[in-house]
Amino acid sequence: MNNQPHLPSCSTSNWMDVRRQRTSGVLDSAVAEGLTGFEVVARNGKQLTLLDGTTCTEFVSCSYLGLENHPALVLAAQVALERFGVHLSASRGAMSPVYLRQLEQLLGDIYGGCSVTVFSSTSNAHLGVLPLLGSGGMDGYPTREGGVMWLVDRTAHASMQVLRGVLAQFGTVRRVDVADSDGLDEVLACCDRERLSPVLLIDGVGSMSGLLPVAELAQRLQRYNGFLYVDDAHGISITGRYGAGYAFENLGHRLPGNTLVAGSLSKAFGGAGGFIVLKPGANAGQLRALANPLVFGHSIPLPLQAANVAAAQIHLSSEIQPLQQALWHNVRRLDERVGQEMMNAGLRAPIRGVLFDNERQGTLAASALRASGLVVFPVFYPIVESGKAMLRCALSAAHSAEQVDELARKLNLQLSRTPGQR
Repeated sequence: MNNQPHLPSCSTSNWMDVRRQRTSGVLDSAVAEGLTGFEVVARNGKQLTLLDGTTCTEFVSCSYLGLENHPALVLAAQVALERFGVHLSASRGAMSPVYLRQLEQLLGDIYGGCSVTVFSSTSNAHLGVLPLLGSGGMDGYPTREGGVMWLVDRTAHASMQVLRGVLAQFGTVRRVDVADSDGLDEVLACCDRERLSPVLLIDGVGSMSGLLPVAELAQRLQRYNGFLYVDDAHGISITGRYGAGYAFENLGHRLPGNTLVAGSLSKAFGGAGGFIVLKPGANAGQLRALANPLVFGHSIPLPLQAANVAAAQIHLSSEIQPLQQALWHNVRRLDERVGQEMMNAGLRAPIRGVLFDNERQGTLAASALRASGLVVFPVFYPIVESGKAMLRCALSAAHSAEQVDELARKLNLQLSRTPGQR
């Protein structure tokens, strides 16, 4: 469940070759059977109408608070569409709509006065920030004379894993297991001896795994003059004051000087895009001048920028806490009603999963749920180990108690019929 590209064991291959060799035809079959990759023609809350005319309840969307349907976001997008059209096609260095400045100011309020810069996606935030950090020239984030060593946690998201070749231009890249405390200490001590600044890349809330101790890791890296870079895309909005997210909450709502947090506007936040949170007073102008996606890429489409502003205003209002509470009520409800322990059971993470020993078992279970009017996300290699399968279920504040109960009943039925599942 590493959710990352699998690297080759020999120098004559590359991870894409290995992925092609290990990928079976099960995903194509699942798409052909309508278990995943289906086309949606209409939506009413969590009820979807599909291209074939059938309706179903979805547990797939990563909009964990249901904000994308909020009237304030819809109205903001409509107004922006009428004022500007679909897009202001230029990099932000050339021109940008007023929404972008407003959004960054509001996000700064959410993050207690930190410096926040918006990107078109979380992946582009990684691509823009990490090379600058690794170069040793990022204002306020100095590296040691030996340069950096990149430490990529084995559960870090694929959007960071895939950058290993880029990161290698700025220092050695090593894969680590944060859960192996002794092993991590050994690598950090090696960095110290070689006068290197370790840069540890982790997820806050894993898309296919649990939670990492962000504050503890930040303190640990500080002792070695290192940096912690957290992709908290799945943790944004679902917890924390003003919906600041899991990582910022774990840090006590204060950002240490050696920690950078990347977030998503496209999941629980309700809009689209990504952002980076830097310490207060950080030089955001340097990012706009040097980060490749900001220099050469386009901004978030205008209606969605306006929707992001409306979403940020909701985060700073009294509305956000009841939505968070509704999400966690649904998560607890599913945990209590499914007879066997699922992935992330008991954790404050909005994703649950059932792992199957082989692809056929997972496909049959997904098919049975689909026939009963429920859709989940069946995942296979490279998202899980080769030959295995998982049914990934995303919970939302927008799900009704009856919908959660129905999912629990159908999962229990499949678990009782399938030997060897977990």
